[in-house]
Amino acid sequence: MQTQMTTTGKTAKPSKKLWKNIMLHKYLYLMLLPCLVFFIIFAYIPMSGLILAFKEFKFNMGILGSPWVGFEYFERFFNDYQSMTLIKNTLIISFMKLFIGLPFPIILALMFSEVKNRYFRNISQSISYLPHFLSWVVVVGLVQRLLAPNNGLLNQIIAKFGGDGSVFYMMEPNYFYQIMFGSHIWKTVGWDSIIYLAAIAGINPDMYEAAKMDGASKWKEIWHITLPSIRPTILILFILSLGNILSAGFDQLYLLRTPGNMQLSEILDTYVIRVGLQGGQYGYATAVGMMQGVIGLILVILANRISKKVSETSLW
Repeated sequence: MQTQMTTTGKTAKPSKKLWKNIMLHKYLYLMLLPCLVFFIIFAYIPMSGLILAFKEFKFNMGILGSPWVGFEYFERFFNDYQSMTLIKNTLIISFMKLFIGLPFPIILALMFSEVKNRYFRNISQSISYLPHFLSWVVVVGLVQRLLAPNNGLLNQIIAKFGGDGSVFYMMEPNYFYQIMFGSHIWKTVGWDSIIYLAAIAGINPDMYEAAKMDGASKWKEIWHITLPSIRPTILILFILSLGNILSAGFDQLYLLRTPGNMQLSEILDTYVIRVGLQGGQYGYATAVGMMQGVIGLILVILANRISKKVSETSLW
């Protein structure tokens, strides 16, 4: 009896301390509440629908009443002749966005941090942030108008210099990756640089003063002070981005698809929409989407462990 009271006392004390801490910072927890509600409603509750990946969905029987099929849908996907092409296209595009695109927001943040004129910096930052608030429908519409044959801006400039101004760039597979990557960077680089800029602003100015006294140039300050100081931020964002390695961005790729570049622009995201919503194969599409999420989760866990061992920087 005495042991139970002691055990109860030990377990009750931390809970009482937690409740006291919540009441002390009640306004901060209140601000956190909408975020928690959002993820519960739109992230955790929909996860119950993953059961469709193992069932043959029938409208008249509902999700729970539909018959089980086990891992049939996963086997069907990997036996499909398109599967390797879809995975390859998704990995190539994700690789370009994740690895090749990684330095761009860092470089932009470094450039903003070195601008001394406050008004010019504020205007430049605002201009670089604006594309983030445009939908991909608007961005791809602008790209189509710029690259249109004959009357597109790029073709008109080429024609002015005596070149062929009738190239249909959106239909040419040779230009697909450049168009995809260029539009992605233009839309995201400004917004992505905000976190890096905040990390740079948190660096102790005394470190730069000491470097100047030692005669270090601006490039050496960036290389030996700025970049090592923001390395934890870079690693954390990189680890989080790995979760989307098999999700190359549905909106952009769906809108950039044309009959000419279909062999490069067809990815897992567009395939899921095509076979799921358009083809009515809800269980099969759920299985493919689940595979994307599981592989992304595994990569995040592995990258987090490696980062923790190598640099002592990790998500948890």
